[in-house]
Amino acid sequence: MDIKALKEAHSLLAEYSYEPAKLDKGYTDKTLYINIGENKISTKTVTPEIKEKFIGGKGIGLKYLWDATKPSTKWNDPENEIIIAGGPLCGITQYPGAGKSLVVTISPMTDIPIDSNVGGYFGPYLKFSGWDALEVQGKAEKDVIIFIDGNKGIVKIEEAPLEAVDGHVVSEQLTEMYAESEEDKKNISVISAGTAANHVNIGLLNFSFYDIRRQVTRLKQAGRGGIGKVFRDKKIKAIVIRFKGTKGDLNKPADQSLINKAGITLHKQIHDLDDVQCRMRQIGTANIIEVMDKYDLLPVHNYQYGKHSDTFKIASDVFIEKFITQGMPDGCWFGCSLSCAKAADKFELLTGPYKGDLVTVDGPEYENAAGLGSNCGVFDPQMVLEANFYCDTYGVDTISFGTACAFAMECYERGIINKDITGGLELNFGNGIAQLELLHQMSRGEGFGVLVGQGVKVMKEVFVKEYGADADFLRDIGMEQKGLEVSEYLPKESLAQQGGYGLTNKGPQHDEAWLIFMDMVNNQIPTFEDKAEALHYFPMFRTWFGLMGLCKLPWNDTMPADNHLTDEPAKIPQHVQHYVSLYNGVTGMNIDKHELIRQSERVYNFQRVFNIRRGKGLRLHDAMPYRAMGPVTIEEYESRQDRYDQQLRELLDYNPEGKTTEEKIKVMRDYRYDQYEKLTDAVYKRRGWNTNGVPTIEHLKEIGIDLPEVVEVVKQHL
Repeated sequence: MDIKALKEAHSLLAEYSYEPAKLDKGYTDKTLYINIGENKISTKTVTPEIKEKFIGGKGIGLKYLWDATKPSTKWNDPENEIIIAGGPLCGITQYPGAGKSLVVTISPMTDIPIDSNVGGYFGPYLKFSGWDALEVQGKAEKDVIIFIDGNKGIVKIEEAPLEAVDGHVVSEQLTEMYAESEEDKKNISVISAGTAANHVNIGLLNFSFYDIRRQVTRLKQAGRGGIGKVFRDKKIKAIVIRFKGTKGDLNKPADQSLINKAGITLHKQIHDLDDVQCRMRQIGTANIIEVMDKYDLLPVHNYQYGKHSDTFKIASDVFIEKFITQGMPDGCWFGCSLSCAKAADKFELLTGPYKGDLVTVDGPEYENAAGLGSNCGVFDPQMVLEANFYCDTYGVDTISFGTACAFAMECYERGIINKDITGGLELNFGNGIAQLELLHQMSRGEGFGVLVGQGVKVMKEVFVKEYGADADFLRDIGMEQKGLEVSEYLPKESLAQQGGYGLTNKGPQHDEAWLIFMDMVNNQIPTFEDKAEALHYFPMFRTWFGLMGLCKLPWNDTMPADNHLTDEPAKIPQHVQHYVSLYNGVTGMNIDKHELIRQSERVYNFQRVFNIRRGKGLRLHDAMPYRAMGPVTIEEYESRQDRYDQQLRELLDYNPEGKTTEEKIKVMRDYRYDQYEKLTDAVYKRRGWNTNGVPTIEHLKEIGIDLPEVVEVVKQHL
């Protein structure tokens, strides 16, 4: 069906005209509120207090979600919101990585707020169209599209019965439908999910941008926590924005020279050093596949092992040689010279409803290669990229799917489930075709794939209740916490990374703290106090990117040549100062690097209290599955027997000679549990929380987030 016929089938449900707010120092001071259940569109004012306490991005999203919901609100209640916001730095074009927006909602997986960052053009276009944030509430009766024209000042809700749902198709359709010319396509950005997000908890959102050289609509993902499931449950087919006229000063910064100076310095550094540092311009985040394998940190076979003899088959150079298109612009926002958003062009699909099609795949990313590849024992780059594509277009989080699939495969190999349960699928490690079939089943809403798509937490419950599995064993090997699957790094040999996953607000996602190299490889944080300080600073620093609309990769995936000579090389001090300059240059404020952390502390502690308000957020919720901490099985222990035996001797003064592997595993388990508990105590103390993980009222006052509604929740748990 042609685009004209698709458009003619639309029915206008609501239309709203507005005068686009003028940007000043990074803000419009306006929020667009849309209730698709009531077909209501209105404007809200962003108050000075909200900007002071919550800044933007994730902070504004959490504040609006708190105000919109009750402690008892479920993810699929109409009052749950999806909030999308950049931040005061979102949209600048002089500094790499300034095109991010943050999506916040109550997660169907964790039952607490989830935030997920995403590239593409939507966040900047939303701001340039006059809005600091978009709030979507309610549930539509039938599939709808929300359209925002930021130049004409028009917002529409349209019933849209005929467009596709899968991300790569609907994004192409709507880019063509709403663009006023071929040239105008670059001014369109589309948010969509996919057919699998209709059926599974691990649904994601795709944010599009139009690649003018490839002449194709490309996708970036807000992947974590099941946001796509919420999107489709609300019957949203897509949100489309159009804005023409992007240029470097639209944020109306207070001092453009501060922004220019920081940008010029970093662009030169990337030009001179990236090819010998992380190779982001060559391969993107896939540059670390072989590095993780070298250091025994690559998840293999559901995190049992940290390396594999076949890793070379999915190493970054393989993707460069066979799939990745060279000599093409790869940034997902204007001005990003780091250019990590790689793509495989004219990639022929071998399975599924699009078999034989030549498509553009957003990848490979490291997380995809590790999760869909090594963690599931699939060392075929064709299979990895095909699974990558189908995850994206079907609206499936690649991290959660990779970890959930690996869990199901281990359960299959251990006889916990069988072919009768899987519907005939042979879910052995390495069976890439079976892995793809799980995805196709999710899209169709049938078969064992739908159960896998509910996530590890649900699978554990079903396997115990219906198939008599050992609950303790599944608790040990099921790599989820708070209901969210662990991302694709093996943390069992790094206590700090265990804390980086476990002591988070939203669940085990590395965007808060990636400390493996500092801890395990470089031994920069040897004591509990050192680790606690790192688990305070780095989560707060990384939170700041989510308040501002920034990507974290330009911070530490490139660094000055003399960075190793600084007092705190892990923090990359020159880049920290860049961010201080960017903020001051845009907003006209005069913060320093300490206030940067304080801004994040306010939001971070608010999110912790939000979790507590919802009956979560306490110490018991910060426990990790034991596989994240140490060897569960005989095979795991014996794969590193020399290392573990040496640790028993040196750390515990325990002689492993003559002991069975089971005996040694028990001693090691007791020790590592104790270490994690001591780390938890140290981190809570450093963060200003009590021993149950509750922020103290004194600390809330000290950092300036002692709002009455926040204090009221805290008082109930002290």
